[in-house]
Amino acid sequence: MSELPCPSYDMYHSQPSEYGTSESGSGTDSFHKFFEGWVVEQNQHLKELVASATTELTDEKLQALIDGVVKHYEYYYEAKSKWAKHDVLAMLSPTWRSSLEDAFLWIGGWRPSMAFHLLYSKAGLQFEAKLDELLQGLRTSDLGDLSATQLAQIDEIQKRTIAEEREITDMMATHQETVADASMVELSHAVSEMLRANETDKGGKKEVEERVDSALMPKEEGLEEILQRADGLRLRTLQGIVNILRPKQCIHFLIAAAELHLRLHEWGKKRDTSRRLNEGTSSDEGTTHDLSTSR
Repeated sequence: MSELPCPSYDMYHSQPSEYGTSESGSGTDSFHKFFEGWVVEQNQHLKELVASATTELTDEKLQALIDGVVKHYEYYYEAKSKWAKHDVLAMLSPTWRSSLEDAFLWIGGWRPSMAFHLLYSKAGLQFEAKLDELLQGLRTSDLGDLSATQLAQIDEIQKRTIAEEREITDMMATHQETVADASMVELSHAVSEMLRANETDKGGKKEVEERVDSALMPKEEGLEEILQRADGLRLRTLQGIVNILRPKQCIHFLIAAAELHLRLHEWGKKRDTSRRLNEGTSSDEGTTHDLSTSR
């Protein structure tokens, strides 16, 4: 196993308000630091997984590595759960992820059913790569060598996952509609009337803030509940697939999962950086043009 220190493990055992923060003291900044540390550890786990895939290790040693990687995912979701109680909106609109990743998010994370697409994609690639061996009746011990029993078990979990995923999606849709319920429409109108009447004295502002906080609190609590369900399904899906696969197959699945996550995160950050640089260049060129034409 990795000898890399585990800052995410230490940080996860603290309350969000106790975590090291930036100068601004923002809990969001704290989770950003946690996430970046967790990604470093995931990359180290990936190196170990890749090494184990090409080394003859006993099932016991492979299982120990698998257990460590799964535990690392569990730490992530337990830490995220703590932070969600502190700031659920930040968990649903994560600034530590790239725009590319944001575009594919489902309720603050990856869509659970995507795990099955990942599994079948990798299985298909490995099946094609070792087709000759499989036709000869040889065992490849990778995802291209899934048994009929395993496929049936995976199919059953996939059906349950998709059903619960749809249920959570419907929950989110219903909850989102409450933003336009009668209480919110009445409150937004009342506050707008106060602003139009210039009722901006200190007492009036405090009253408005209290009413807004009272109205938004159940909205955020509902979002937290939905996020917890979504994250719970994500983790159970990962655990369910891992429990079906043989150790060597599981190593290949965890490699594919880590590679996809790390590369998307890396590509997205590079694209965001490039976009910001291009916007900065365009802005500078526009300023230069304005100065030259004003002479």
